[in-house]
Amino acid sequence: MGKLSEALEAVEHARGHLYAFHRLCGTADLTLGDAVDELREAGHADLADRVETELVGRNVIEGRWSFQIVEDYDDHYWSAFRDLERAARDELVEGRRHLYESEMKEDRRTHGRRHHESRPEGA
Repeated sequence: MGKLSEALEAVEHARGHLYAFHRLCGTADLTLGDAVDELREAGHADLADRVETELVGRNVIEGRWSFQIVEDYDDHYWSAFRDLERAARDELVEGRRHLYESEMKEDRRTHGRRHHESRPEGA
């Protein structure tokens, strides 16, 4: 189970990078719109038109904006990975998550000391 969980964490990390990529692409596109406005105001209408028609709203890869890349990743890889990892946990360890970290916490905490409880109060 340990390596499967470790792999899922890497997939989650990759997904986070995809979301960062998506946000940065969106920021770039909106900023390009501002650049177009500034170029026009500065009297560079031809260059502004070229930037607007060639770059603003352009697909980041063939046929896709960044949100579509994230959606495809989620639908075709991330969700399948999570489903299979969950099924393995259910079958092998009664659905428990973060087994390694749970064991580490038990080994490293000071039993009986405040802020070193094994679980939140009432859980």
